[in-house]
Amino acid sequence: MPWHILALALKEFRALLRDPRSRIVLIGPPIAQLIVFGYAATFDLNHVPVAIYDEDAGGAGRELIARVAGSPHFEVVARLTREAGIAPLIDDKAVLLVLHLGPRFSADLQRGASAPLQAILDGRNSNTAMLALSYLRTILLDFNRDWAARHGRPAPPAVLQMRAWYNADLDSHWFIIPGIVGLLTLVVTLVVTALSVAREREQGTFDQLLVTPLRPVEILIGKALPGMVIGTLEATFIIVLAVLWFGIPLRGDPGALYAGLSLFLLSAVGIGLMISAIAVTQQQAVLGAFLFLVPAVILSGFATPIANMPEVVQWITYLDPLRYFLIVVRGVFLEGDGYALLLDQYWPMAIIGGLSLATAGWLFRHRMY
Repeated sequence: MPWHILALALKEFRALLRDPRSRIVLIGPPIAQLIVFGYAATFDLNHVPVAIYDEDAGGAGRELIARVAGSPHFEVVARLTREAGIAPLIDDKAVLLVLHLGPRFSADLQRGASAPLQAILDGRNSNTAMLALSYLRTILLDFNRDWAARHGRPAPPAVLQMRAWYNADLDSHWFIIPGIVGLLTLVVTLVVTALSVAREREQGTFDQLLVTPLRPVEILIGKALPGMVIGTLEATFIIVLAVLWFGIPLRGDPGALYAGLSLFLLSAVGIGLMISAIAVTQQQAVLGAFLFLVPAVILSGFATPIANMPEVVQWITYLDPLRYFLIVVRGVFLEGDGYALLLDQYWPMAIIGGLSLATAGWLFRHRMY
């Protein structure tokens, strides 16, 4: 690498470390968001408040209630003695679910008949209600199977045996935390790169840069290198924490992960430089970066499946580099993917990176002259 390009890159590093706003961007958001997403963001439900309305008081009913109370997903917070107490608990959001056992629940089971069981859920948040109902169904299936085996009853004609690949415990953190590698890397790299040229203009040093022997393409490379290095360091920091602190297995080839990371950073740096070439002030650059970040995260499949989006929106997601990198990072972490399986994700990021850098170079020359 020519020494004058390296000197420009080192100047960018010094400018980043001297600027208080840039230091905050580098250190604050990654740590805060990693803590928030790592501990608070989850698709699982734990300690769901449940009320029990038991009119039976028989042995089978007590056994079923004990299973519900012993589940990590449920917490029995109230026991009702009359039906009129159900509505106030649901209306006030004191409980999400009320389990109602009829007066003949145990007797019906003893004589081999079906025993109705009522579950009353707060449906205002439909996703949460469906997830709680799914947990309750799992408990009931286990209860029915064990009851039939102990009392010599015929087993159900069809039994579902579930085996979850790649995430045996179905822990949603295994899905979310690898995605944070792409999310935080994009945030930091995009903002840092978007600030580079805008900071020169705002501080009045852009004219000094123009009279140096550096050509526009060399200035572009010098501005891009710090973003690539910082993005790699940020991603490595999060990957190490994901493995050592959160216990997420890294099953695939780290080389395949870093190959995808390099192409992803190429795309992020190109987009950041496009924003930086257009922005006049640092405030405009930051606003432009977040104007891109919000739809990029929504369309990436980070939290909601792309397959559930309208078909027109699904086509738009092909322009989002984060979409491809999330497949790479989750594939390497959970599925043990290597280079061959991830090739279809590499080349789109390479195209996006090449086009965005070329556009940034054109904008950069246009803004210079």
